[in-house]
Amino acid sequence: MKEDRNEINRRDFLKTIGAAGLVPALAPVTTGIASAQEKADPNAAAKTQEPKFPQRKLGKTGVKVPILSLGTMFNLIDNQIILRSTLKLGVNSWDTAHNYGGGNSELGVGKFLKDNPETRKNLFLATKASGAGTIDQIEERLQTSLKRMNTDYIDLYYAPHGANGPGDFTDELKQWAESAKKRKLIRFFGFTVHKDMAECLAAAAKLDWIDAIMTSYNFHFMQDDKMQAAIDACHKANIGLIAMKAIGKTTIQWARQALETEADKKLIEHLLQKGFSQEQATIKLVLEDERISCACVGMESVAVLNANVAAVLDKTKLTQADFAAFDEYAQATCSGYCAGCAEICDSVLPDAPYVSDIMRYLMYYNSYGQPDWARELFAQIPDNIRSKLLSIDYSVAEARCPQRMPIGKLVAEAVGKLA
Repeated sequence: MKEDRNEINRRDFLKTIGAAGLVPALAPVTTGIASAQEKADPNAAAKTQEPKFPQRKLGKTGVKVPILSLGTMFNLIDNQIILRSTLKLGVNSWDTAHNYGGGNSELGVGKFLKDNPETRKNLFLATKASGAGTIDQIEERLQTSLKRMNTDYIDLYYAPHGANGPGDFTDELKQWAESAKKRKLIRFFGFTVHKDMAECLAAAAKLDWIDAIMTSYNFHFMQDDKMQAAIDACHKANIGLIAMKAIGKTTIQWARQALETEADKKLIEHLLQKGFSQEQATIKLVLEDERISCACVGMESVAVLNANVAAVLDKTKLTQADFAAFDEYAQATCSGYCAGCAEICDSVLPDAPYVSDIMRYLMYYNSYGQPDWARELFAQIPDNIRSKLLSIDYSVAEARCPQRMPIGKLVAEAVGKLA
């Protein structure tokens, strides 16, 4: 009977989307629009509607967003079904960027909104000023994004896309953000951060003009005291927090590692007893933290979308034993995950100031199935630095790395795969 109580929402969800567990490919977009049947029968919606998707407030914005957001680091022009499917399920928050899919992510959003203009008012749309180093470049990226996506405004605009440190949060940037809001080109402003997260979040918590932050956050960071304090500071400052990299995929090839160690076997056996995959459980784990408004997850297929939605709708609460299992797994596998503490590597590797970035690019290649994207990012490292990567001694950085990562071997692997 306990299973019946815990699993009822997931089973109802699976019945709703069909026995095959897939959203019908040709299902019409009806979000926010009452059908003729609903107008005739006020109870019709309650009889046929999918389970209401849970939402949380995004900090000081006051806007409620679904706790699962669609990450779109891929070509959406040829994958319109994923956009239609998210709206059907109530996942009406999409996250893209100027450089995702070589621009085809934003163009795909634009194609969808051109064909379905009525959906824009029910959509929370976020994008980023990828690669912008100046205010003029941020403005140029924003104007390009607006045109690509066939929209007059962006709900949440991130600049910088990948903060390098608190020094990025200048008065000039503040003035630009205020101007963009006054011009009604953006509703809210924030930044994303992959490295030195605790320092960037702690600095942002002291600013009154940051509405939201997208930060790497997963089970690897849950025992990090500095990260927890920074998240708490942002939460108290009423800054909306969006978790990316919530699944915590490793820099070392995930498929090669899976089921090869006792740690993998132990965790997977534990999760199977709960009825979840490792990916589903990691998303639930992040969302147990109510300081996090939303988890942004890359979902390129409807099958993955359905699996993640089912996990979010499931009412099973993770126990202390579940948290302990992930903590034990994080400790056992930390040498395969870069925690983004770039200040350590940068302080001892002045000739290679991109080590944490290289670890992330290798993760995109090995674990995210994004080899072209990884190579494109790697190619942006200046030639004079890339040419020296294989001749640098990384032993001091390895000795200081809290994750005990084999940095030299991983950099060599990255050069071999991405150069």
